[in-house]
Amino acid sequence: MKATVRHEMTEGVTAYEEKLREQWLFDYPAQVALTCTQIWWTTEVGIAFARLEEGYENAMKDYYKKQVAQLKTLISMLIGQLSKGDRQKIMTICTIDVHARDVVAKMIAQKVDNAQAFLWLSQLRHRWDDETKHCFANICDAQFLYSYEYLGNTPRLVITPLTDRPSSGLPRSRSPSPVICPQSRRERI
Repeated sequence: MKATVRHEMTEGVTAYEEKLREQWLFDYPAQVALTCTQIWWTTEVGIAFARLEEGYENAMKDYYKKQVAQLKTLISMLIGQLSKGDRQKIMTICTIDVHARDVVAKMIAQKVDNAQAFLWLSQLRHRWDDETKHCFANICDAQFLYSYEYLGNTPRLVITPLTDRPSSGLPRSRSPSPVICPQSRRERI
């Protein structure tokens, strides 16, 4: 099962740019589509940061506009006819996309201009390594190999500052190296 999820994820990450996102997501199981959209969110925010560093001041704002357009498209899809599984998949992607949009909006509001800012590093970021063909989950300076365990097509809770805090603290506590947590100003081991 793990090999199948990894294989599908490899194909999904590669194919993401080959067609419209709203068409692409029907080609893959929910877990793969959700994880790949998170990988591409991390990638696209990284591209926006690179463009900011090159002097393009509206890079993050332009990406925010793209996120809003993607959300509007997903919402219009939810109004239409969908199978139960596809509806659940799109609702889950919407939940994660709303959080991703809010993170980008907060970075714009706080004038975050580089990828080393704590506001960005403290987010759970999925990353695809083309060389090893593996997905990694990063938060602060902790990195974990994605385990490819089958998770199914389940709903996600709305992400709020209260639900987001444990998701950033728990992985950091499992990191093999001490992590400095600016939120609490204490060293965690």
